[in-house]
Amino acid sequence: MNNSVSELTIPDTFIGRHLINGAWCESESDEWSERISPSHGVVVSKVSKGGASETNRAIESARSAFDSGCWNGLSGKERGAVLLEVADLIEANVERIALLESLESGKPITQSRGEVSGAADMWRYAASLARTSTGDSHNSLGDDMVGVVLKQPIGVVSIITPWNFPFWILNQKLPFALAAGCTTVVKPSEFTPSSTVMMGELLIEAGLPAGVCNIVLGYGQPVGSLMASHGSVDMVTFTGSTAVGKSITETSAVTLKKVALELGGKNAQVIFPNANLEDAADAVVFGVYFNAGQCCNSSSRLILHEDIAVPFIETIIELSKKVVFGNPLNPATQVGAIVTDEHIKKIHQYVKKAEAEGATIALGGDVLSVDGLSTQFYQPTIMVDITNEMSIASDEVFGPVLTVQTFKTLEEAIELTNATKYGLSAGVWSDDIHTCLEYVRGVDVGTVWTNTWMDGFPEMAFGGMKESGQGREIGQYGFDEFLEVKSVVMRVGHTRSAWVDSRDY
Repeated sequence: MNNSVSELTIPDTFIGRHLINGAWCESESDEWSERISPSHGVVVSKVSKGGASETNRAIESARSAFDSGCWNGLSGKERGAVLLEVADLIEANVERIALLESLESGKPITQSRGEVSGAADMWRYAASLARTSTGDSHNSLGDDMVGVVLKQPIGVVSIITPWNFPFWILNQKLPFALAAGCTTVVKPSEFTPSSTVMMGELLIEAGLPAGVCNIVLGYGQPVGSLMASHGSVDMVTFTGSTAVGKSITETSAVTLKKVALELGGKNAQVIFPNANLEDAADAVVFGVYFNAGQCCNSSSRLILHEDIAVPFIETIIELSKKVVFGNPLNPATQVGAIVTDEHIKKIHQYVKKAEAEGATIALGGDVLSVDGLSTQFYQPTIMVDITNEMSIASDEVFGPVLTVQTFKTLEEAIELTNATKYGLSAGVWSDDIHTCLEYVRGVDVGTVWTNTWMDGFPEMAFGGMKESGQGREIGQYGFDEFLEVKSVVMRVGHTRSAWVDSRDY
């Protein structure tokens, strides 16, 4: 465990305000909310608490900006130039953004730095899409007809982001919406608002026209709900829990707007005996403890071939003991704090319930003490003797908790993987490509990693099946989510055949 003192110092309290029509403003109610760092127990940010008034103004600002054509009327080259400037500004501000991200979320500073700096690549890729977006043409409809399929921006997009990857997930959505020519209203989580406010500063500096991106700080009620129901909003894209995603779908149905959802996951890594077991063990440990397990892609389920189960479990227990949990501001830390005290209680309840149902705690299973910091840390935890009937086998715990099950055949491994309402991601480890491909075809998930875990690229679409969501983010498919398709049918050179005989008139 990592209890050493960090060389980084906690900055003065960050003050955040709404960004509406290119101007920073406070709430009409003069209400503010404070974020206490889950790791250090001090107030790290204070932001305006928005309500219906600020949300309505932000939406109407985005609507006016879209209808004016100040952004969607620009060429792809011109929009792309702004996006490229944002990428450069992100890289110039990594340290400032990452520090607040770590303090608000509890994640290690090295992880925050990687996420912030890596986000710049999203903007550069999105900039390329702005310049290369194309539709279709059809010259085979007859000698007097030509068909063209156009793609155009969907309009005003509400972007609602979560607390676990506040900057990264914003950057999986915003640059692609802007590249398509949309205007936006963004609501970050009330737990992690600061990096989104900082993004607003960079957008202004990059020259984004006023009203194209608006930021409202606040809670799901009323801000998020209004962003999902407002008649001037054409699309909602949300990342968060499946329960809230369902609520957004119901709310948005009033106006039948488009909804894109990236929701929960209960993701499995399946290990066959002929895999590189050393690499696999390291990936399992990384997959479950990364971001303290507070990750929709967390590989919280380990599905092991029974021939290797005993020695493999022993290996991951020993590796888990070496993972550095502790002060997020220490560069040596690999795993930081849990986001809230309420969430750590929820994690512990799942562990205790599973134990009462017959599961065995092979490692951890309790709150972790870190000298000089808060009590919002949880031990690396491994649970064996798991059956499908246990809630921990299928529910998203969202913490550093790994469950272990075994299988005999490929068919059984696929069945176990699919034995959950979620379908976000999965991984398979085997040196037999045929085994990997059969597994890939058989599992109902949006992403499958083979002999690796959680590698991602801006070019590769991301999203889930079943109750893990709908639609896709990043890549060409993620870009297309923000576009409408319009068919244009044109007659060329000949008079249209009459439907009504008009010779007597």
